[in-house]
Amino acid sequence: MSGGWPGGQACMPSAQMALDLVNNRSDILPDYELELIHYDSMCDPGEATKLLYDLLYTEPIKIVLMPGCSGVSTLVAEAARMWNLIVLSYGSSSPALSNRQRFPTFFRTHPSATLHNPTRVQLFQKWKWTRIATIQQTTEVFTSTLDDLEQRVKEAGIEISVRQSFLTDPAVAVKNLKRQDARIIVGLFYETEARKVFCEVFKEKLYGKKYVWFLIGWYADNWFKIKDPAINCTVENMTEAVEGHVTTEIVMLNPETVRGVSNMTSQEFLTALMSRLGGKNPEETGGFQEAPLAYDAVWALALALNKTVAPLKAKGRRLEDFNYNNHDITSEIYRALNTSSFEGVSGHVVFDAQGSRMAMTLIEQLQGGSYKKIGYYDSSQKNLSWFGNDVWIGAGPPADRTVVIEEYRFLSQKLFAAVSVFAGLGILLGIVCLTFNIYNGNVRYIQNSQPYLNNMTAVGCMMALAAVFPLGIDGHHVHRSQFPVVCQFRLWLLGLGFSLAYGSMFTKIWWVHTLFTKKEEKKEKKKQHLEPWKLYATVGVLLAIDFLSLMIWQIVDPLHITVEKFTKEAPKEDLDVLIQPLLEHCNSEKMNTWLGVVYGYKGLLLLLGIFLAYETKSVSTEKINDHRAVGMAIYNVAVLCLITAPVTMILSSQQDASFAFASLAIVFSAYITMVVLFVPKMRRLITRGEWQSEQQDTLKTGSSTNNNDEEKSRQLERENRELQKIIQEKEERVSALRNQLAERQALRNRRRPSTGQNQNHSAPPPSSQPDPKSLLPPPGYPNPTTDNHSLPPSFSNSSNLYPADSKMSRNHCHNSQIPLLYK
Repeated sequence: MSGGWPGGQACMPSAQMALDLVNNRSDILPDYELELIHYDSMCDPGEATKLLYDLLYTEPIKIVLMPGCSGVSTLVAEAARMWNLIVLSYGSSSPALSNRQRFPTFFRTHPSATLHNPTRVQLFQKWKWTRIATIQQTTEVFTSTLDDLEQRVKEAGIEISVRQSFLTDPAVAVKNLKRQDARIIVGLFYETEARKVFCEVFKEKLYGKKYVWFLIGWYADNWFKIKDPAINCTVENMTEAVEGHVTTEIVMLNPETVRGVSNMTSQEFLTALMSRLGGKNPEETGGFQEAPLAYDAVWALALALNKTVAPLKAKGRRLEDFNYNNHDITSEIYRALNTSSFEGVSGHVVFDAQGSRMAMTLIEQLQGGSYKKIGYYDSSQKNLSWFGNDVWIGAGPPADRTVVIEEYRFLSQKLFAAVSVFAGLGILLGIVCLTFNIYNGNVRYIQNSQPYLNNMTAVGCMMALAAVFPLGIDGHHVHRSQFPVVCQFRLWLLGLGFSLAYGSMFTKIWWVHTLFTKKEEKKEKKKQHLEPWKLYATVGVLLAIDFLSLMIWQIVDPLHITVEKFTKEAPKEDLDVLIQPLLEHCNSEKMNTWLGVVYGYKGLLLLLGIFLAYETKSVSTEKINDHRAVGMAIYNVAVLCLITAPVTMILSSQQDASFAFASLAIVFSAYITMVVLFVPKMRRLITRGEWQSEQQDTLKTGSSTNNNDEEKSRQLERENRELQKIIQEKEERVSALRNQLAERQALRNRRRPSTGQNQNHSAPPPSSQPDPKSLLPPPGYPNPTTDNHSLPPSFSNSSNLYPADSKMSRNHCHNSQIPLLYK
């Protein structure tokens, strides 16, 4: 019988050795002799097509075709079914050949390239890698292998983060691997392209302790030392770049000393093969590694043909009856090959349902320029035999990616402690102010400042200062599960504290503006309607608005913890580690909406408070005697809040700056408010001794009430003296006018003919003595005690110059008509 062989150089001697042994074994094919007709297709599908035509149309009839390379096997196996020929390959690894619908009569003693993939996945899991990258030459065998690998790693929970391919020039693909931080890289390409890839790897520095390359193991052992005009890297460059890479290789030579069906061990086979090669260097002989597979392929064919003798004889047929149209004999040969199972020099030979060889995988690593065996993997048994002699450039297997260490950013504890001290002192100051206000609540001066509203201001300032403590608490102090509670404390303390402190001040300034900035005719009436309950109700309304808004916020969209990620940072001491800064925030789903509502409402209150404080700056009233201090406090609080709110939103990603702005604004606002409102009161009571209540004031002589009456009396005396001086000046003017009038009257009397008429119309002569009543001051003014305040004599007769209905009494002068008259 004959067999076609478009094969390789070293495989032909090994196959011939197998044929010789088979022909010498009378128990295998006693009535037949196998003949090997071989050609070298040089792995060229076009050349293989020509050789296939020659084999089919020349005598003798061929019964089995035995191609080598995957490209040739694909062509031959797809066409062979048209001639009912069995195809048995010794060197084809393409996964595409495992397709039974496309290649129904194909078998191979060389395992499929996909047999590497279970081994690779096993190694990935052993070294705890979950992220890999791939680079492949664009050919069918590597594409299908990579598709199978992608499916297997997906099932194992491993990610292929980068997948690069190239046709002839791998430069761009290697740069992309570098750019995308590939660390564990599987390379699928032929030996010539491998040299191009690793020349680019050297240029991009994609090797060393941070990288591991997985390559195919059937390259020549010195493949990276071979001079190649297609690359511009030296042997030293290549040796440096490939150091430490791992290869997976199908076990093509049985590692155990077992005599198989050929009665030869694997070492005896190698000895016989070397003698057949005539001393040629195995590394320079093509197909040397596949020689054991070719040897076992011939034995598999011989044993399968032997199995067909009895079934064909039972049907009245023989192998000599085979022709290209005989399907029955082909079916028997197929059935015999499919059930093959024997020990060969390459190991145990058995075929799976797709006609591919099942075999173990050898794992090697390049250590110091030479390959060292580090383990075996049996994919059928899922058994990894590990020698433990793997060597790494670094301390151990590298990470599958740049190690990212998550590091939370926490508030500076020195800053937190310093601000906490100020906040604590502020709370003590608030307690002092509150105690002072309550203790002196019966003092008239304190009563006139609406002490209950001031008490609310002090309590609100203390609550706002207390909010500084949860504002500075973060993951450094509490567990993440407790952080939302801290967020709620911040919100409620700050919100209600602001409502009490600012709301009470706003209420004062609002009512001062409402009652004391009206028109003159309404002022006296309005002054009588300032009732305390209205003040308290106003504060209650502001407090209720804040309470309801916070309650709705907490129920509808509660605060929770969110983590902000920043740009990764590289530490100086280790370039293979990146630090991922993280920052915890109190947040809610619609945080911007809620902040917009709260800030809008509070902002309007602040602006309105500034306006009212400006409008009432010149108002003077005893019923709210500290409204000017309240206005000053409102100015400061409003300015600080309007500046701090947007700044803290901008600086929210900088925990120290954000906390410093917010907390210091709270501290300064509280301090300024309490100092402006309470310190002047303390100073007044201390310097003037006004510590008594209103009842004590009425019992003690020399009290503040008597002092006020004396001051009023002295002021009235001063006004009286000034008015008397004015009256004297005006009386002198009136006297001069009276003299002029008398002279005119005398002139008229001389012109009248009768004396009686003159007497009837003449004015009475001026009195030589002044009227005592004319010397009296106006009602309400004290009597003069010295002669310096006496009126001129002529002042008593001034009333005779005017008709009775137009006379001005001294009472009329006192009732503010004298200023109008003498203006």
